[in-house]
Amino acid sequence: MEKRAVGKYVRGSAQKARLVIDQIRGLPVEDALNRLRFSTKRSAKHIEKVLKSAIANVEYADESISLDDLVVSQAFVDMGPTKWRRRVRPAPMGRAYRERRHGCHVTIYVSDSRR
Repeated sequence: MEKRAVGKYVRGSAQKARLVIDQIRGLPVEDALNRLRFSTKRSAKHIEKVLKSAIANVEYADESISLDDLVVSQAFVDMGPTKWRRRVRPAPMGRAYRERRHGCHVTIYVSDSRR
C-alpha cells in the first residue's frame, strides 16, 4: 500500500529543500525521521511534518501495518510561488534590489516494504 502527503507553500527555496529530501529518499521511515530530527537544515522541520503526515495516512488506511515495514518510496520538491516583497536591499553602485521570498511544495510517498 502506498500513500502520500503534500506540504504546500512551505517557506524556503526548493533548491535547499532538495538537499534534505535527497538524504531520506529510499530509507526506512524510522531512519528518515531520525535523520530529519538531527538535521541542521531549516527545511528539515517542514519535511518532517510532511513525512509524519504520510505515515499517519498509511496507518489510517490500514492499522495492521507496522512502522518497521514502511519505506520512503518517493520524495520530491517542486517550486512554489516567489513572493516579491516591498522591501528594498542595497545593491552595488547605488542600485536597489527587491527582496524575494521563495516557497516550495514537498511531496512524500510512503509504502510498505512488502510490495
